[in-house]
Amino acid sequence: MNFIQRLNRLFYRPSGGLIPDWRIRYLVERYGMIEPFYPSKERYRRDADGDIVFSLNDGYPDPIISRGLGHYSYDLTLSPKEFLVFRNTPGTVVDPKDFNPTCLGPATLHSDRKGSFFILPAHTYALGFTVEYQRIPDNVTVVYIGKSTYARTGVIVNTTPGEAGWEGHLTIEISNSSGADVRIYVNEGICAALFFEGVQSNTTYGRGKYQGQGAGVVFAKV
Repeated sequence: MNFIQRLNRLFYRPSGGLIPDWRIRYLVERYGMIEPFYPSKERYRRDADGDIVFSLNDGYPDPIISRGLGHYSYDLTLSPKEFLVFRNTPGTVVDPKDFNPTCLGPATLHSDRKGSFFILPAHTYALGFTVEYQRIPDNVTVVYIGKSTYARTGVIVNTTPGEAGWEGHLTIEISNSSGADVRIYVNEGICAALFFEGVQSNTTYGRGKYQGQGAGVVFAKV
């Protein structure tokens, strides 16, 4: 760390701007903002002891879709516990004011040497949720965006806000805009969180309708 970086940290004041890795670490330590938390970018598979797993075929480390802390973002991971795909049922109209969960069907979790994954069929839409539980401080707002690795396969993760004071497991909306079925890997990066810190507003998310979401998909509410 150079002298300018030390000064920036010493005299840091929330400005409403995008916050860097060291500040994200601080908020995690103080508020438990992300749990579990990877303090650096993880790009390779690890075993139960935390050691990198090497491929039996070529001896190279097994890659994963990156997760963990980046320079100005954090890559959240997809849970293997629930992944619901919208059914193509003629005559069914989805109503966000009166959501009918029967329009969703559970996907099967598959595994092979590359990892565990769900299959998202072509031109379909699914709901999943993050492994991580988040506790957003009252002066922080989050924007969740898709990862470029998936974007290049036609998979779009809906851009979603995380309001100040919200906590829970994030429900993720994922669409496959391509004409081919796509693997969606679990316990690997699914979306990036961008954190913006400013002065505290007069109100926070408080008892909002999605407050305290548990480890499962939460449907649309009004």
